[in-house]
Amino acid sequence: MGISRLRQLLSVALLLLTSKAEAQLSQKSEVGFGLGVFNYTGDIVRTYDITTAKPAATVFYRSNISRVISFRVALTGGQLAASDKHHPIDSAAILRNASFNIFLLEASTVFEYHFLDWRDDRKRLRFTPYLFAGVAMFGISGNANKPAPYSNVQMAIPFGGGVKYVLNPKYYISFEVGVRKTFFDYLDNISGPTSRVKNYQYGNPNKYDSYFFTGISLTYTFYDIPCPSSPYGRK
Repeated sequence: MGISRLRQLLSVALLLLTSKAEAQLSQKSEVGFGLGVFNYTGDIVRTYDITTAKPAATVFYRSNISRVISFRVALTGGQLAASDKHHPIDSAAILRNASFNIFLLEASTVFEYHFLDWRDDRKRLRFTPYLFAGVAMFGISGNANKPAPYSNVQMAIPFGGGVKYVLNPKYYISFEVGVRKTFFDYLDNISGPTSRVKNYQYGNPNKYDSYFFTGISLTYTFYDIPCPSSPYGRK
């Protein structure tokens, strides 16, 4: 075998290996949807309580920046509700007898960090835990008889974590629990005392409300395989 022929074979082999490596890094874009529940903490429910869960859903687009970092844009919506009648936290709450039932729609952008190299086809590892954090805007509808003027559109800080598992090269599922820390005290339409509200119809104005999304999602991956270039260069 001549030297030139050997060089050609080595160049072709290198090209194939390079193309395979690029293909493994080509999982750039993903779309998905998920189903889950919203929960709330505030003046009516002080700690996370699964019995107050209401249905919610999400759709999202994800861009994989590297093997461990992803960027996600999502739209999440669902019902948020609680009642002193069903979950009184003390005797004052029984007298207050407050409740709320709203629809919440959230637009969020977050970064995700994956702890394991879970998408390498050469390994048997098919899952990874991950964390996420970012910013969000949400809007609410349904609160009536506002105790004070406020905007129905507010900002939140989403953060949390979950686990992802590969079903096949194009699909994977994930389970996620996320907190939305707000700067808003009227998710439940209750805050500090005002001249318009009497008889225990108020809560703690020094602690903002929060809400949670817990759900399972299915993701579809688009493969962007780059076209190979000639190993012999341009003539």
